[in-house]
Amino acid sequence: MSKSATGKLQVGEMAPDFEAVTDKGETVKLSDFRGQRVVLYFYPKDNTSGCTTQACAFRDSYPEIQEKNAVVLGVSPDGVESHQKFKSKYELPFTLLVDEDHAIAEQYGVWGEKNMYGRKYMGIIRSQFVIDENGELISVKYRITPKKSAPEALKALAE
Repeated sequence: MSKSATGKLQVGEMAPDFEAVTDKGETVKLSDFRGQRVVLYFYPKDNTSGCTTQACAFRDSYPEIQEKNAVVLGVSPDGVESHQKFKSKYELPFTLLVDEDHAIAEQYGVWGEKNMYGRKYMGIIRSQFVIDENGELISVKYRITPKKSAPEALKALAE
């Protein structure tokens, strides 16, 4: 897999495959979804304002996403129990994946230095990827805002 000089994935590359535990405690691989399109989005933390805004936008757009032969997978470093509570509280119809060791985030170039109120720390950089039926990246959005995430995914699925 070739990342650009910045370490970021590019449209046209194969999406890195991975294995993860779901909010139901089941193990899935990205390659399990071949034949469908996948909206893979990374968010920092369950039950925070921006992450809730983003998740609810995907929830509200989910019927339209499904019509386009696509599924949504949300990824954060939170554990199964946290994902279950978040999913239940906001009635999220899609799967949340556990990435406690941020291995998936690192594969996708979304684990990096953040800065809040002058304090630097490592964390998830909110990003999303749209992957076609064959596993190829058709949209790559690093540092996307919570409000733009679902509309940008729908736009990529419509093309």
